[in-house]
Amino acid sequence: MRNRISDSLVLSLIVGVALTSVLFLVPQPAAGQTPTYRAPRTADGKPNLNGIWQALNAADWDIQGHAAAQGPVPSLGAAFSVPPDLGVVEGDEIPYLPAAAAKKKENQVNWVKLDPEIKCYLPGIPRAAYLPYPFQIVQSQKDILMSYQYAGAVRVINMGTPTKAPAESWMGWSNGRWEGETLVIDVTSLNGDTWFDHAGNFHSDALHVVERYTARSADTLNYEATIEDPKTFSRPWKISMPLYRRVEKNARLLEFKCPEFAEELMYGPLGKKPSN
Repeated sequence: MRNRISDSLVLSLIVGVALTSVLFLVPQPAAGQTPTYRAPRTADGKPNLNGIWQALNAADWDIQGHAAAQGPVPSLGAAFSVPPDLGVVEGDEIPYLPAAAAKKKENQVNWVKLDPEIKCYLPGIPRAAYLPYPFQIVQSQKDILMSYQYAGAVRVINMGTPTKAPAESWMGWSNGRWEGETLVIDVTSLNGDTWFDHAGNFHSDALHVVERYTARSADTLNYEATIEDPKTFSRPWKISMPLYRRVEKNARLLEFKCPEFAEELMYGPLGKKPSN
């Protein structure tokens, strides 16, 4: 009996050691890493990013980290106050050239008068991605449409042979490509009239943006934008944030035409008068 028990024990130990050795041979994710998410596919085999998405941060107020602050209308008290945020700029530093840094400070002081969003101008790239409004991605085999609720802004991403813009515009010219699970969009020919946020962060007409949209789960995307503008910044810099799918029933973009809201601000007595 003792010998049979000993033989059984030895056999169990051998099997255990063998299984352990096999497990050590199987590659394991590094500590803190999770397996790369693979998005569902469209009919042409590309990652399916279709849906309505929205940023949930305060980057539109200030892309850098900032504390809570009083809003632009003191008489409204806490309403429309500036919410605190950790920021979306990698390293929390924007490498302005000296003259541009001075202009940024001037913009910040006078943002209520100067911020293009106050006047309902189109937001430009990358600001369109993190306005406090949803936007929709619609994929086809040829192009990708991005439609924004704010001011009815739209842009078409050319997914074929890269093309050049006929002229500068508020939303720029977008050429896209796929790099594995990531949609990469090269944006050029942006005019110099948009800002990055209410805090006065700005750029020139030399702005070049490379966006990267990567599905990180069924209902979240990782958004990155590398920003280059040699007239304004000493080096390229990057912002990044998650975008969240709007999953409520019948989610859709609603009409948000804001020019009429800004008429009095822009034109004063020349604006449209209300009908009696």
